[in-house]
Amino acid sequence: MDYVIRPVRAEEWAKARELRLVALRDPAAPIAFLETYEKAVERPDGFWQDRAATVAEGVVARQFIAEAPDGQWAGTVTVLVERPAGEVRFGEAAKVDQTHVVAVFVRPEARGAGVAEALFRAALDWSWELPGPPVKRVRLYVDERNARAAAFYRRMGFVPSGDSVPVPGQSAERELELEVLR
Repeated sequence: MDYVIRPVRAEEWAKARELRLVALRDPAAPIAFLETYEKAVERPDGFWQDRAATVAEGVVARQFIAEAPDGQWAGTVTVLVERPAGEVRFGEAAKVDQTHVVAVFVRPEARGAGVAEALFRAALDWSWELPGPPVKRVRLYVDERNARAAAFYRRMGFVPSGDSVPVPGQSAERELELEVLR
């Protein structure tokens, strides 16, 4: 694999925006992301700048990218820090110190090259090394209709936690929580 896996820097907000918009145009986007392309493309530059600055700090979140030798970003994953006394981001309040993997995407032309695996290793390593109270688990949600993603997450060691939540706006569909315990 010829990709460098690294965190996003604050000044790279435009590249982060571009990759997010590509992800939201992917055929799997309707069951992989809780945001639409139409909504994201309308967001002002300040939104993207703030988002990049937050993940660059690496305190409450961290975004990793896979950078090709030519500088193109081939994939991304974002990790949110969830503490019992912190903000509820998705699902219910954290019962333990944990992280939450979101916004997983690899460009179609880079799939099958180990990019997703490398991004997940970076996300897990970062989670286990966070300062403060040790992270007890890493979690994510996957739409029950997204069999390809669920199979990948299982290969990465994630198992069902037994919890699920309704897909926002689609009460008949469920997001299944998967986890890796420390």
